[in-house]
Amino acid sequence: MPKHLLTASLLLTSLLVTPLAIAQTAKPSATATATSASDPVVLLHTSQGDIELELFADKSPKSVANFLRYAHEGFYAGTTFHRAIPGYLVQGGLYTKDLQPRRTHTPVQSEADNGLSNLRGTVAVARGADPNSGTSQFFINLVDDRRLDYVGNQSGLTWGYTVFGKVVKGMDVVDKIAALPTHGQGPFAADVPNPPVLIESVSINGEPTPAPASSSTAAVGKAAQ
Repeated sequence: MPKHLLTASLLLTSLLVTPLAIAQTAKPSATATATSASDPVVLLHTSQGDIELELFADKSPKSVANFLRYAHEGFYAGTTFHRAIPGYLVQGGLYTKDLQPRRTHTPVQSEADNGLSNLRGTVAVARGADPNSGTSQFFINLVDDRRLDYVGNQSGLTWGYTVFGKVVKGMDVVDKIAALPTHGQGPFAADVPNPPVLIESVSINGEPTPAPASSSTAAVGKAAQ
């Protein structure tokens, strides 16, 4: 069994170590290439280099608003890319360098049926078995992976994962993160980059960089389990 499918099946019951890469026969979806002049541009400044994202506010308004809320609060500063699987994805947005989860807001409603596909370089909402369980975590697709696309609303396995943006600069940095050695650490049996990859700041184009959130301002809403 391929490593990424085995990893996903072992994590099927976890709500915070997703996405679930369950093999599906997905319907063809629209590519994530359409953009709008109003789409926000976000810069992730990481310990491995900068990654620039364009967010699809027109196609995924709730997911984009959710991501920007955390960004404005300085939530992401000091979190890590805690999961890196070559040929699959890199994921982050919740855990500190010590792999302690931060507390999050109420989950965002899934928009996986927005017609966008999980193609290489797209950014999607990480979630658990419930399609509407995504909070602060996100992942960047390393390959075209239509198995993660919306198929239907029958179950969490067919809902897929909401694409809400794409990498417009710095995909080489994403690939560099994916190529780092990995090990097991904290709550994760494997796939944690070593050395850790820190998100040092997240800024929205045209706005000042938010101050890092303190533990008190980050501890809002639903607690990470």
